[in-house]
Amino acid sequence: MPLCFPLQDQPPPAMDPPATPPKLPQPQLRERTERMEPSRSRREERLRVINTHLNLARRCHKDAAQKPKPVSIGWRGTSAVEAVGVEVELPPKGLEEAHITLLTPPALKFVADLTKQFNSEVDLMLNERVRRKVELDVTGNRPEFLVNPQAQAPDWRVDPAPRRLQDRRLDLGDVSPANTEHFVAALKCMVNGIQTDFDDGHCPTWPAQLRGLYNVFKAVHGLFPDIGDIGSLPVLMLRPRAWNMIEHNMLVDGREVPGPLFDFGLLMFHCAGRLMQAESGPFFYLSKVEGANEARLWNEIFCWAQDQLGIPRGTIKSCVLIENVLASFQMEAILYELRHHSIGLNCGIWDYSASFVNKFGHRDDFVLPDRNKYVNMQRHFLRSYMDLVVHTCHRRGAHATGGMVATMLVSKDSFLVSQVTSAKLRELMAGVDGFMVYDLRLVPVMLKLYRTFGFINQIDRVRDDVKVTPADLLEMPAGGVTLEGLKHNVAVGILFIAAWLRGQGHYVYKGAVEDSATAEISRSQVWQWIRHKATLEVSGEVITRKLVQTLIKEFVDAANTEIAPDEAARARLSVAAEIFEEVVTKRDFPEFLTTYLNQDHTFRAHQKLSC
Repeated sequence: MPLCFPLQDQPPPAMDPPATPPKLPQPQLRERTERMEPSRSRREERLRVINTHLNLARRCHKDAAQKPKPVSIGWRGTSAVEAVGVEVELPPKGLEEAHITLLTPPALKFVADLTKQFNSEVDLMLNERVRRKVELDVTGNRPEFLVNPQAQAPDWRVDPAPRRLQDRRLDLGDVSPANTEHFVAALKCMVNGIQTDFDDGHCPTWPAQLRGLYNVFKAVHGLFPDIGDIGSLPVLMLRPRAWNMIEHNMLVDGREVPGPLFDFGLLMFHCAGRLMQAESGPFFYLSKVEGANEARLWNEIFCWAQDQLGIPRGTIKSCVLIENVLASFQMEAILYELRHHSIGLNCGIWDYSASFVNKFGHRDDFVLPDRNKYVNMQRHFLRSYMDLVVHTCHRRGAHATGGMVATMLVSKDSFLVSQVTSAKLRELMAGVDGFMVYDLRLVPVMLKLYRTFGFINQIDRVRDDVKVTPADLLEMPAGGVTLEGLKHNVAVGILFIAAWLRGQGHYVYKGAVEDSATAEISRSQVWQWIRHKATLEVSGEVITRKLVQTLIKEFVDAANTEIAPDEAARARLSVAAEIFEEVVTKRDFPEFLTTYLNQDHTFRAHQKLSC
């Protein structure tokens, strides 16, 4: 059974022509023209590639030019929604039923009210992220553990986990519900839960967003043929987008809606009641939380939504992914803020590692070595991080879960199985209560591993031996950079962007599933190595922009021959390479690759042509 199902290819976008430069005196103009010539050539080549791709794509999208503009829901005669100032994009072709089912006037009003209620708090939270980043940059300080007397008091625990969340041993990860075939296969799998993903493993095009939300709706309400009642299926651990993502296709009072509020609002409105009846939710993964203040915001959102829908407070349960280095200094306070809505914390190695570049990228004492050779859970900073997650969670009666096995079991390779089993065995020995796999073929392998342990969870194992200091969490692993590691990062970054341009949030490369987490660490390392003039281990060559440009060209040339089947695919690959080069050579580090893409004209034009 194939396990990575590509979404339908989408045509590439048009780009605005380069702006006309201001008039300058002739000597200055001549000098500036000479300086700009290489850049201008690259832009012209990029425009040529995109236009070629567009001409091909339009053969399959003849109606794209006639696509109507977004209309106010109120124009359909729904005065109640018009009164709350909602505008929403029309349905993409073929998704009219999903659009009508999901975006009802009451549902839109719920999302609009949710957005209005928390818009100011979301803005404050995002401003606080910026403030903390600037403070770290300006002062050169290192983070310290948060002092919070209430959270540090010895006498509190999270509320008990509901029946269906007491066993968290095995989830499927990166399951984008927009990929209907993969999602349905996951629903039939003998696992505890499914990370129903609108974040790292998902590409938030308008068609994908509607298809994914509608597929969740169908699963919850028993509308898939040959799929049982939601109470008998694996638990849906719904992962809305993180706070860095915006939903461009819905406006409330003239402002685009935060992506997580759009996802959470529609999932709650349409699914919460049925999930509660089946004792199966609503349960959520919360991505990219950076501190206790953000956990407090989510708790307020949960309380508001439950009150509005007539659901008892505490029905919602959530697992926070600790995938930011700053969050690792506030884990206990994060649990405290969500103590009535929490089932625990989760470790995510690649987003967590990339966050070091995000927060400390300009500092030469935080340069990460080759991730394939030197960055793994046995390294001191990551082992300390996992130990602290386990200790913090179990001390407060919560589950601590490990990351996802990205390996694809393409054959009955005993060595590969042994590698995967050994890595997860180490995590179990450290005290984790469960983890995720992507490949359904690894499920029996992991279940066999668990049978040797015989436990449902390890919450009673508090790990009082753990004594982690700030220095432990910030100790960078020793090691250098290999040419193969640099090439691998270049390939992963380019292929991820190319996947987004065709509407996919993840793909398989060299026997492993790659998503935004691995793309983040890949592009982050390349940016950091250029910035700090890292050298290659064997040759001693300095990593420069020119070297990276050479490797990008070599990769694209090879990929055009090996994995790009037609001119449209080659055009996408060329555009992806251009965007990747932009990202890794920016003066200031782009905080999130997905944000950069989601706000980029190229990606957004792709979305519009696909509708």
